[in-house]
Amino acid sequence: MELHQRIVSAPVDFGAVRTEFGLAPDYPSGAVSEARDAVDEFAGARLDRRDIPLVTIDPPGAMDLDQALHLEKTPDGFRLHYAIADVAAFVKTDGALARESLVRGQTFYFPDGTVPLHPHVLSEDRASLLPEVDRPAALWTIELDERAEPRTYAVTRALVRSRARLDYAGVQADAEAGRLHPSIAALPEFGRLRIESGLARGAINLRLPSQSVIRDENGSGGVDHWQLVLEPRTAADDWNEQVSLLTGMCAARIMLDGTGEEHVGLLRTMPPPPAAAIESMRRTAAAVGVAWPADVSAGRMLAGLDPNTPPALVLMSEATGLLRGASYTILNGQAPDTVQHSGIGAPYAHVTAPLRRLADRYATEICLAHCANTPVPQWVREGLAPVTESMRRTDAVANKVERACIDLTEATVLAPRLHTGFDAIVVREANGSRPAEIFIADPPVLAKCTGNPPEGQHVKVVLAVSDPATRTVTFAYPDGESA
Repeated sequence: MELHQRIVSAPVDFGAVRTEFGLAPDYPSGAVSEARDAVDEFAGARLDRRDIPLVTIDPPGAMDLDQALHLEKTPDGFRLHYAIADVAAFVKTDGALARESLVRGQTFYFPDGTVPLHPHVLSEDRASLLPEVDRPAALWTIELDERAEPRTYAVTRALVRSRARLDYAGVQADAEAGRLHPSIAALPEFGRLRIESGLARGAINLRLPSQSVIRDENGSGGVDHWQLVLEPRTAADDWNEQVSLLTGMCAARIMLDGTGEEHVGLLRTMPPPPAAAIESMRRTAAAVGVAWPADVSAGRMLAGLDPNTPPALVLMSEATGLLRGASYTILNGQAPDTVQHSGIGAPYAHVTAPLRRLADRYATEICLAHCANTPVPQWVREGLAPVTESMRRTDAVANKVERACIDLTEATVLAPRLHTGFDAIVVREANGSRPAEIFIADPPVLAKCTGNPPEGQHVKVVLAVSDPATRTVTFAYPDGESA
């Protein structure tokens, strides 16, 4: 299955989606002024670590750069420096900016812009870890053994300076050409070791290609046109993800190691998948011809698949059902019954994206306090319950917004091709009241399909419905037709 496709473009108005979900792109003027005038509250107490040649890895064009890293081999393992934007240094705990960010919870991403958690003057400028400028950061230092397992870890406030701004495609190309930036030359080895560590813990990593909407540079007539694109996940994505996952796991351990009143934390948790979901996946694996030995975990089975094949697409799509029920769990004086994140196979906390996610600001403050042997700030303790509620509420909205933007673009792009035939792969067969689900490669669309197409097979389908007003796309399968 080829993942880079010729895409059809169309004019799409995403303003209706923002209106539907009550998301105002403009930030209140009082909070913007507060962000513009804010100064680093901890300027006099920071370590000067501008000597570390940090680099950032982000999508092209991104300006809200939360993380910068430097990874080196040592005689007995690795040393990771990971700088995280120190947002709390700019936010008055009782100010307009703090109140507005509590309402927003997180940044909402649209193809034509963002509805930001913080004003752009903060998230894309003053607090962003842009290259060749001094920035305040929460600097993690993690020492790892030769298997890339953490031995020591701590975080402190520091002044840092990123040396280069990299993107995933460039890092992947540099890795294949043997010319990685010196600051991340050890990233492929580190990433492979950490991925193996995750599989040994029972982690599940879905390597599904990412479906997204981007501006079509060939659009005309002064109207923005948009493309549906399907981008395969690169090894560089996976390696970089492991840096963030490792840091979140270390943060959770710092929180869980607290005692008494200082046993304070904010974990990201996920319950184990139900046995019925595993059993269903095993039946599906058998149906599409994938061997899955009884003693092999779901994560390791999925990791062994070629993601470009129909059976892998079917199984990884179904595996999303194993990763449900994620929540935020507060530690407040004692450990709760559940501290694990089953998808990661370990306790975990969000600490690496404070420019884009409110919970990270609070979780980072907890870790800074624990590492400095100082009390967790009262504003953090008092804010944990409201922050958790904000994250739960806005997580649900963010998922709906992402889906709505893709659905709207799909319906708009496909509308001129109503009643046209398409080649498809059947991701899921029909089951009772639930229709079948198919994948169309050109343009890349995952959609419902009437009829009874056989799971895991290539079939021919016809576009039956494509309605931008309702953001609905439905295909029809004439039973018995195969591609």
